[in-house]
Amino acid sequence: MLAAFSHHSPYPSRRSVVYGRGGMVAASQPVAAQIGRDMLARGGNAIDAAIATAAALTVVEPTSCSIGGDAFALVWIRDPLTGTGELHGLNASGPAPAGLTLEHIRSAGHETMPLHGWTPVTVPGCPASWATLSRRFGKLPFKELLAPAIALARDGFAVTPVISQLWQKSEQAFRSGDTLRKAAGDEIAQRWFDVFAPDGQAPLPGEVHRWEEQARTLEELAATECESFYRGELARAIDAFSQKTGGYLRASDLASYEPEWVKPISIDYRGYQVWEIPPNGQGLVALLALNILKGFDDLRGRDDPLTLHRQLEAIKLAFADGQHYITEHHRMKMPLEALLSDDYAARRRALIGAQAGDPAHGEPVPGGTVYLSTADSDGNMVSYIQSHYRDFGSAMIVPGTGIVLQNRGAGFSLDPGHHNAYAPGKKPYHTIIPGFLTRNGEALGPFGVMGAFMQPQGHVQVLMNMIDFGLNPQAALDAPRWQWFGKRRFGFEQAYPNSRVHEMAARGHDVYVDHHSTDYGRGQIILRDPQTGVLCGGTEPRTDGMVAVL
Repeated sequence: MLAAFSHHSPYPSRRSVVYGRGGMVAASQPVAAQIGRDMLARGGNAIDAAIATAAALTVVEPTSCSIGGDAFALVWIRDPLTGTGELHGLNASGPAPAGLTLEHIRSAGHETMPLHGWTPVTVPGCPASWATLSRRFGKLPFKELLAPAIALARDGFAVTPVISQLWQKSEQAFRSGDTLRKAAGDEIAQRWFDVFAPDGQAPLPGEVHRWEEQARTLEELAATECESFYRGELARAIDAFSQKTGGYLRASDLASYEPEWVKPISIDYRGYQVWEIPPNGQGLVALLALNILKGFDDLRGRDDPLTLHRQLEAIKLAFADGQHYITEHHRMKMPLEALLSDDYAARRRALIGAQAGDPAHGEPVPGGTVYLSTADSDGNMVSYIQSHYRDFGSAMIVPGTGIVLQNRGAGFSLDPGHHNAYAPGKKPYHTIIPGFLTRNGEALGPFGVMGAFMQPQGHVQVLMNMIDFGLNPQAALDAPRWQWFGKRRFGFEQAYPNSRVHEMAARGHDVYVDHHSTDYGRGQIILRDPQTGVLCGGTEPRTDGMVAVL
C-alpha cells in the first residue's frame, strides 16, 4: 500500500513553531530527533542528546553524513547555580594526508580537486568529535549514546522521503556515465552499489534499509570511545584498504589526529551576538555579510526590493573575501580582526549601489551536511553539524566496516599561490558551520542551515528573518530562499514572489526560478527565553525534520 502513495506534495503545508521546557532536539530526521530526546529523558544533557542524534544520523542519512566525515560544534554550558554560561567551539575537521602533495595531484592531470576516489580523502574527525564532547561535557556512559544507532543499523530503518530522493539522485549520478567507476575503479564502485543499492536501485520512501557492517563498526566505536578509529582495529582496516587500492591515508595520519577546541568568533548584529566557528570554516562569510548589512538602517521589510538587492550584494562581497582568504586559522594571512572590523564593513558597504556589481575580494588593513540543535532543562545547548561533503563523500567504503570516507579535500585549491592551496597535513576550506545566538551575555540558542555553500547564505537569511523581520523560528525556516551561484547568478525558490525576482533582474542580477531543487538548505533552530527558560524550536520544511520535546 505505501508504495502506491505519491510523495509529491501538491499543496502548501504549515508547521507550527514548537514550545517546551524540559528539553528539545531539532534534527533533519524524526527517528534521530527522538533518539536525542530519549537521552534527555534518561537523565542525559544536551551534549549527550547531540552525540546520540549525530550517531543515528550517520545511519538514517547516509547521503549527507557518515562515520568517515567531519564535524563542528558550538556548545553553551550554563552553570545552573549562577545562571552564567560560556560558549565553547570544537573544530573536528581533519587534515590532508601527509603522503600526498600538490605536485603529485597536479602531475596526475587534475586542474581542480576531484570529488571521488582517494585524492580528496582527508582524515575524518567525526568519531573524535563524539568522544571529545562526551569526555568533556557529557553525563551518560558513551556506550549508551551509540546504542540506538547500532540498533537502527542492525534492525533497519524506514527511509524517509527526502533522503530517498537524495539517495536516488546520487545513485543515478553514479551510474550515469560511470563517473564513479572512472574515479575509483570497478571494484570500489561496485562495493558502493552493493551497499547502497543492493536491490538494483536506491531505496524508495518507506523501504527498510539495514547495514550490519556499520552496526559492528558503531559497536567498536562504542566499546573503545572511538579510539579504534584512530589507533586501533578500525585504523588498521582503513590503512590496509588505502595501501591496497592506491590511497594516501595512513595509520600514522589517523594516530596523530586530535580535534581542536577553538575560540568562537562573533559580531554584534543589531544588539545580538552572532557566533560562528573560526576558519577553516566558512562561518566568517556569514559574519562578513551581516557586518555589511547592519549598516543599513532603512531596511523596509523582507519583501522590499531594495532590502533584497542589498542582501544579494552583501553575500557576493562576503563570499569574494571568504573564498580568497579562508584557510586553516594559523595559516590565515589576513587577521580576522581586520576582516570583521566596522571600518572594513563600511568600505564594502559603500560598494553597494542601485545596480548589481561583480564581486571581488577587498584588501582590509591588517590590525573564513546534517545539522542538529539540542537544549536541556539546565540551559545547556549544542549547535552541531557533521558531513562527508558531497553526497556519499568520496564513495570510498572501507571493506567490512561500513565507513564511507569523506571528500573534504575537494575544498582545497590547486593554485600554489592561493591562501587555501593544498598541502600535506593542512585542513581545507570547510563549508559546514554551526551557528549560535546570544544577547547581553545570555544564550538565546543554536541555529544552522546545512547545504555546502548555501550555509552562510542560509544563516544570513534566517537570522534577518528573525531579527530584522520578526519571524518566529519556524516561519524563519519556512520563508522562501535565494542562493548565489557565482558572479551575478542567483537562484530563487519557486515560492519566491515573481515580482521580486523580476525586480532583481531589472537591477542587473542574473536570476532564475528553481522549480525542483533541493539545494536551498535544511535548517534547525532552538531559542531559549532567558527569563522563563521556555524553549522555542523550528525545523526545516525542506527535509524530513522534527522537533522532539521532553
